[in-house]
This record gives sequence, structure tokens and C-alpha cells, in this order.
Amino acid sequence: MDNNATYTMKLGKELYSTFELLFSKWFSVSNEIKDIFAYEILGNSLSRWIFSLLTFILFFILRKQLTKVIQNILNKISDSLQSSINTPFFNTIHKPLQWIILLVGFNISISALHFNNETDKFLITLSHSFRIFLFAWILFLVIDFLYSGSKLLIRKKYNQSFYNFMNLSRKFVKIIIGIVSIIFFLDLWGYNVNGLVASLGLVGMAVALAAQDTTKNIFGALMIFADTPFKVGDWIQTPQTEGFIEEIGMRSTKVRTFEDALVSVPNGIVANASIINWSAMTKRRIKFYLSLTYSTTPAQMKNILKEMRELLQNDPDIDQKTIFVNFTDYNSSSLDVFCYFFTKSTVWGEYLSVKERINLEFMQIVHNNGASFAFPSQSIYIEKNQTRSIDV
Repeated sequence: MDNNATYTMKLGKELYSTFELLFSKWFSVSNEIKDIFAYEILGNSLSRWIFSLLTFILFFILRKQLTKVIQNILNKISDSLQSSINTPFFNTIHKPLQWIILLVGFNISISALHFNNETDKFLITLSHSFRIFLFAWILFLVIDFLYSGSKLLIRKKYNQSFYNFMNLSRKFVKIIIGIVSIIFFLDLWGYNVNGLVASLGLVGMAVALAAQDTTKNIFGALMIFADTPFKVGDWIQTPQTEGFIEEIGMRSTKVRTFEDALVSVPNGIVANASIINWSAMTKRRIKFYLSLTYSTTPAQMKNILKEMRELLQNDPDIDQKTIFVNFTDYNSSSLDVFCYFFTKSTVWGEYLSVKERINLEFMQIVHNNGASFAFPSQSIYIEKNQTRSIDV
């Protein structure tokens, strides 16, 4: 018998001793009444049966009031600790609390009665069985409360597939709790559960081995939902494919490619792959080399570079944190100017419009300075050797 049961039994015996003392004082003048209360039924005096019955009736009548008192105490403790678990949660478990109070009343009631060892063992086992049932019931309610509290958040942050998965997980956890409770219940009543536990373990191992890929994909989905490297509608690039996320399921992630084909990538592969989320960009890069002919003079080059930098620095569509326009290389057929900057917009169409406008303005700057763009070319120099004819 555990400490709680021992304490309850001890409390019941003390209450009965007090009850018996009061009765002996109240009815001390009447021996007949003493004999009536001393009359034994099933090995217990009538006074014990009366105490047991009255105690249980008292707990039954006061169960709702006692539940409210307990809830008020828990609410005050929650408020003092500034806990987010408050009145709605305690209201959820008010029915189990009433049954817990009845169970306490039952334990106190039977503590005043004495039976043979078999009957005492049966009553104690019955009490423990109700305790297992109530504990499982409370766990079910706690799981439902947590799920209902986060349901709106799940729907806002994730897609319908993850919401369905969380609902399925809630049911799965409740099934596990139910199975464990049944195992404890059977063990409490003397049934050998070692074989049952071993069988469940073998079945679970067989299922896990048979569904390795499925399990891998499910855990991959959990990693995706936990890390959220992308969401529906994002443009991503993986070693396998590139396109827009159309759906994140429990087995695979569906990607719509630029060719309008739908590719299903297993979540186990996606979770372990390097993923580039282009939709997460805060700015888009423009990088190229602008090639001028070797006929460009140093004065022209300086002026071209200056005007290009001023153009980018005053453009509202260009990010000002990173701008590089530098004469960097002497190429085989050109003088190369390195251009590196970013557009503020990451939208593909807007990015192309800004890039087109900048290219045209750069072209105008080169033209205004009298320079020209280079193209791959070769200059061939032929040296004419003077020969002397010999008459034979």
C-alpha cells in the first residue's frame, strides 16, 4: 500500500475513533442503545457501518462544494505564480476532481471496517483501480486542453496537413495512455502482463522495420514543421528540384517547377538536404562585368566610374549598403568594370525592370563619355620580310 493510501486509512481510523467516542458519551445512559450499536454485521459493529455509510454520504453530498474550494485554491496559486494555466484548465478537470473526492470518501469509509484479508485486499485493489482510471482521465483532459488551446495557433502558422497531423498525434498519445493504463490495471489485479508487454514490443519493432521509409518521412515532416525552413508558396531550390512549394504533407513535399510540373520529394530527403529559400531574400543581387574597349582613356574611365556610382547611390530602388563599381581587370580584348549591387525588391518582375533600367542608364553614361563597349576580337600584325631574288 502506498503512502497516500496509508495516510487515508490512518485518517479514517482516527475519525472513527472520534466518532465512537462521541457516540459512547451521547448514549452512555442507555445500555440497550450500546448493545444495538455493538451488534455485528459481517464482522463489523453497527456503529462502524453507520460511520462508513455516513462518511461516504457526506462526501457524496459535499463533492461539488469541495471541488469549488479546491478550484479556488488552485486559481489563487496560479495567480500568485503568474501562470498561464488558469481557470479554464481547472474547469476542465472539475468532474475528475469530484470523483477524486468520492474516492477519498470511499477510502475513509472502508478504513473503519474490518474484513478478512481477501476482502481487504479486494477493496484496496478496487480503490487503486479507480485511481488509475482517474489519472488516465485527467491526462486525457490535459491533452485535449493543450490541443484546443494551440489549435488556432497551429492553423495560423502551419498548413492543414500539420493541423491534421497534430490531431492524429493527440489521438495516438491518448491510445498510448489507455494501453499503459490497461497494463497497470491488469497487473494490479494479478494478471501476468510480461507476455503482453513483450508482444507489444515485438509488434512495434516489426511495424517500425516494415515502415522504415514511412517513419523516416514522418520524422522528416516533423523536422520541417519544427524548423520551418519554408512554407507553402515559397520558391526553393534543392539538389533534387527547384520551384514553388505547393503542399507540405506527412510523406512528401510537393514542388511546382517553373515548367509547371509537380514534383513530390520525400520529406526524409528534404529534411537532410541543403535548401535555398529564395523567397526569404530581403534583397536581390545584380552582378556583372561591363567591358570597355582599350581605346578608353583614363579620364574617360574615371568619369564613367564616377557617374555610375552616383547613379546607383541616388537610385531609390537600389540598396545603399552594398555598392561596388570598380575598374578591376585588363582582359585580353577589354577593360573590365566590376558592377555589384542589390535591388530592394525581391519580386522577379520588379527586379528585372530595375536591372533593365540600370543597364540602359549605364549604356547612356558610356555613350555620353565617348567610350564604347568591347567585344571579343583579335588584332593580327603581319610583318613583311624583304627578300632578294637569286638568278640561277
